[in-house]
Amino acid sequence: MRPLPAIAALMLAVASVCAPAQEGARLPDIGSSAGTVLSPADQKAYGEMMLSQLRNYDYILEDPLVDSWLRGLGNRLAAASDDPKQDFTFFMMADRQVNAFATVGGYVGVNAGLVLVAEREDEVAGVLGHEIAHVTQMHVLRSVERAQRDSVPILLAMLGAIAIAQSGSNSSGDAAMAAMASAQGIAAQRQINYTRSNESEADRVGIRTLARSGYDPEAMADMFERMQALERSNRGGEKERTPDYLRSHPVTTTRIAEAKERAARVEAQGSFSPTFTTSANPLLPSTLQISTASAGGDGVRFGWVRERLRVLSANTPSAAINEYERMRRTAELDDAQRYGLAYAHLLAGHGSEAVKELTPLLEKHPGDTWLLLAQGQAKARAGNPAEADAIFENLVARMPRNRAVALTYAAVLSERNNQAAGKRAQDVLRPLLANAGNDPLFQSTYARINEIAGDPIRAGEAWAEAAYLNGRPERALVQLNNLKKRDDLDYYARTRIDARIAAITPVVLELRRQGVRDPDLQRR
Repeated sequence: MRPLPAIAALMLAVASVCAPAQEGARLPDIGSSAGTVLSPADQKAYGEMMLSQLRNYDYILEDPLVDSWLRGLGNRLAAASDDPKQDFTFFMMADRQVNAFATVGGYVGVNAGLVLVAEREDEVAGVLGHEIAHVTQMHVLRSVERAQRDSVPILLAMLGAIAIAQSGSNSSGDAAMAAMASAQGIAAQRQINYTRSNESEADRVGIRTLARSGYDPEAMADMFERMQALERSNRGGEKERTPDYLRSHPVTTTRIAEAKERAARVEAQGSFSPTFTTSANPLLPSTLQISTASAGGDGVRFGWVRERLRVLSANTPSAAINEYERMRRTAELDDAQRYGLAYAHLLAGHGSEAVKELTPLLEKHPGDTWLLLAQGQAKARAGNPAEADAIFENLVARMPRNRAVALTYAAVLSERNNQAAGKRAQDVLRPLLANAGNDPLFQSTYARINEIAGDPIRAGEAWAEAAYLNGRPERALVQLNNLKKRDDLDYYARTRIDARIAAITPVVLELRRQGVRDPDLQRR
């Protein structure tokens, strides 16, 4: 893993201090000041900065289908939490280490490795329910409150890394890594010093959230047992021996037993409501109730998710193919694994092989969106654009505002690199444009299709927006200022560009004040 530049490392240190490790005093009384440590706006700003820096250094796994699944799962749990008004942002990281964390502003990250270990969606929901509880019970803010008193050593170590990295000496890289490692070591030690009361409360509240949202309340204990078995097996290299999640959330036999007992109590006593009422929605009858008692997770869909993540988290598509071939030598691949193998072939450019694997799956699961999207991509890669377009056009007609459908079709069209394809992709993406302000994957895709469609101004605006969302505000500002110099801007385009320049400039000035500059721009 490359050493993180200054601001990224600082934000990761903040995340690791703030999230899973609940230090500090007892649960707050009525007079606790935890809620006033950071304003909601500050929490959101810190969370957004952390996420943008993680994107900048390719830690975030950006995939519209995985994103849709994770957000749906997270939002379902958040709506059933003790604080349904709390905003949450759920994102996936490509790392195969077993880990998840929550930080200020309701930002919750999940590693691909956590999903690969789980056998059903309910188990992933158990971990997310626990992390959501850390936020709603204000454990995160209480950690921040205490961190304000002893974060000086961490910040000094980070500042030392910044100074060394900017010195330009031949040894600055190793020295910066050492300084950052020291700072991260301090943060890691703080993580270990969790309080049992906070962990116990997060378990209890998380189990209640699982039950309210229709998931199996015993799934949290099942996932803890799975991770504990993984730790005991000592499989893999040194990094894989102890899951990161267990370092910040130690799991003991007692804790697993307590989780099982709580789950059994919730089920036996009926201390949760297995229904959602609609009294808060004026558009629906107040007496309408929707049962979630046996909702659980979609087993078929979770299989697609897990195997897609196996492919996307592999070092290369070829490595993923080899992984599936090893599986096949020990047992016949199940449907989900065959989907993963097909997707690996697709990413490796083997369109015909992907079609071969997907065709029988579609016969068994007709109309499945995940399979149809993969089949459309595979047909295009196999040299059958007409068949690919027929699949995609049918999906767009059925789901014109589906993000995964629109982005996947637009990506296929952009590979053709002609104006007609670009204009069709513009039409496909247009229904999503109004809600895509914080979507870097949409912005980069929209930028590319506008380039080939012959609209350089819209393309330039979208490239700048993608740069900003990916943690490069200074680059975004340069791009917008260059775009503003064009003599073919109309009034509306100039107004949009001026507004974004005005919004981004204070961010760039603050970063410069702190000594943080875009390294690529500095080298020019």
